Amino acid sequence: MSGIAAVVLVMLATLLIGAFGLRMARTTSDFYVASRTVSPLWNASAIGGEYLSAASFLGIAGLILTFGADMLWLPVGWTGGYLVLLVLVSAPLRRSGAYTLPDFAEARLESMAVRRLSSVLVVVIGWLYLMPQFQSAGLVFRTITGAPAWAGSLLVAGVVATNVLSGGMRSITFVQAFQYWLKLTALAVPLAFMLIVWWGDGSPALPPGDDWILPLHGPEHPVYETYSLILATFLGTMGLPHVLVRFYTNPDGRAARRTTLVVLTLLGAFYLMPAVYGFLGRVYGLPASDTVVIGLPGRLVGGPVGDLLTALATAGAFAAFLSTSSGLTVSVAGVIAQDILGGGVRSFRVATVVAVVIPFALAGAARSLPVATVVGLAFAVAASSFCPLLVLGIWWRRLTTVGAACGLLAGGGLACFAVVTTIAGGPRSGWAEALLAQPAAWTVPVSFTVMIVVSLLTPSRVPRGVARTMVRLHTPETLDVDRGDWHPRFM
Repeated sequence: MSGIAAVVLVMLATLLIGAFGLRMARTTSDFYVASRTVSPLWNASAIGGEYLSAASFLGIAGLILTFGADMLWLPVGWTGGYLVLLVLVSAPLRRSGAYTLPDFAEARLESMAVRRLSSVLVVVIGWLYLMPQFQSAGLVFRTITGAPAWAGSLLVAGVVATNVLSGGMRSITFVQAFQYWLKLTALAVPLAFMLIVWWGDGSPALPPGDDWILPLHGPEHPVYETYSLILATFLGTMGLPHVLVRFYTNPDGRAARRTTLVVLTLLGAFYLMPAVYGFLGRVYGLPASDTVVIGLPGRLVGGPVGDLLTALATAGAFAAFLSTSSGLTVSVAGVIAQDILGGGVRSFRVATVVAVVIPFALAGAARSLPVATVVGLAFAVAASSFCPLLVLGIWWRRLTTVGAACGLLAGGGLACFAVVTTIAGGPRSGWAEALLAQPAAWTVPVSFTVMIVVSLLTPSRVPRGVARTMVRLHTPETLDVDRGDWHPRFM
């Protein structure tokens, strides 16, 4: 019962905070980018809230419990990706004045074709990321109540849709900032009690020779899969639409950089803990599962205190589902509303329903995989498509419209093929399995190479306004440069 009470309290708190955001959301700019007035600390908390998904809260601990030290690359890569984002992307992207990634693509390449292609990829990445959130919500809800898995998925989908429909970006900014600190507390407090128990038991360790602590065990091609995973996580962060849209909410480029620095600190503090959960689960013999974070406090502490700690961990898990799903829904709905439905608040609300319903249906129909595995595939698609587009679009003036489109099709298309094959249950062994399960090591170079080579072969297709665009992206805000939005309909 305590677990159910925790879920209900998290849902109510989310709806109440979202309702507070509704009072402040009145304009199109409020719905899309919170009128670009979010401070670095508040924005960093919100980024941490939406970025720390089910894969971070549940999946890392489950994979570390199952596969051991190899999986430590996941939290390292998911944190380190913000360092690449800080150095290469955050400030110029904010200076662009765009609302979404397709806005940036159209403005930089002056091409509606590139914009439409970017829109399709935003929706694909968003839905691929939303699926494991809904699947994990169903798994946790079934664990604590015995209800069918679809019930938990429906519960999360309903609360997310309600919040986003009410206040858009302005509303979920408050919600996600609150949920970051709830998730941090939900991991830290039970962990403190469990470490006391572990210390009282004489600090038991794994037996010598346990393959959990041996590097590069498990996969048939561990070196390739490890480096491909690192590439996907480090470069995929800058291509995640729900992460990048938050940088549009900062007042200026300097605030965007400060936000990124704070995010690195907040994520570093959080990611220390799932690894310890995985280690303790292995020491105390818990079965491999994505729910180790939920089951471990009751197993180690027990009694009423253990029940309360389990309830707190459950609350944190549902906060993870809600916050990440909210950010993804806003980013996907923003693209659908602008590129299909014509823009405006009414279009945004219709798009929100579409953005939630389709991945909810896919989550029920798709093959169930470890949550961190599916999220890792979303990172691979992002790294293979938007990472090359952003890096070359911001730093290389010779990028052409044809080059960008061909690179997005090649890298993004190949990565999507690998994802669909993996989720559908493709090859189970050999190099085919390794290349499809971890595609970033070959799809990212393909995308960069195609963009560069095709751009060099089509110099006449360099956008006419590239000089003005590059000045806008790289000139500090202290100088007098036009910072208006790209599209007249947002003025």
